[in-house]
Amino acid sequence: MRLFVAVVPPPEALGHLAASLGEARSREAAVLGAEALRWSRLDTWHLTLAFLGEVADRLVPELERRLRRAAARHPAADVALTGAGRFDGRVLWIGFSGEVAGLKRLATSVQAASRRAGADVDERPLRPHITLARARDPLDLRPAVAALAGYAGPPWTAHEIVLVRSRLGAGPGRTALHEEVGRHPLAKRR
Repeated sequence: MRLFVAVVPPPEALGHLAASLGEARSREAAVLGAEALRWSRLDTWHLTLAFLGEVADRLVPELERRLRRAAARHPAADVALTGAGRFDGRVLWIGFSGEVAGLKRLATSVQAASRRAGADVDERPLRPHITLARARDPLDLRPAVAALAGYAGPPWTAHEIVLVRSRLGAGPGRTALHEEVGRHPLAKRR
């Protein structure tokens, strides 16, 4: 099964972001054309800590055990969705502020735990973001980034990691369908 490990913002933070995107989405559709950007669905918004790709079913119990241990070693992190950016003219994203260094340490630990469980881990360092939209061909996303640059969502606490199965093409409009496999709490703050 195709898996990743994520932090999923609470509904309040996601709803605030969704409400704030209306104007930016309308503006981008008018400038670039309605089909230029494929906007991600709110129910798929997350911060990927580790992308694992295809993982054999037999490895999942050990992966869950190791993720639970890794999560328990890291404290909950106070964060907020803030600002915007782009990756190579194809990806529009919202960033994170707050205890981002803690999220990066958590990602490193989650990646190590996943490797020890036998999963092939994408080794890229964490750049905390939530993907909002993708373009098939490179576009000038600078106006969209500028429109969202001042975005500042409500603060929230990341208190768990989630192991997620991604079923490509199984969601609405042949998008990815994300299914929770397991949740693991982060350590309580002292």
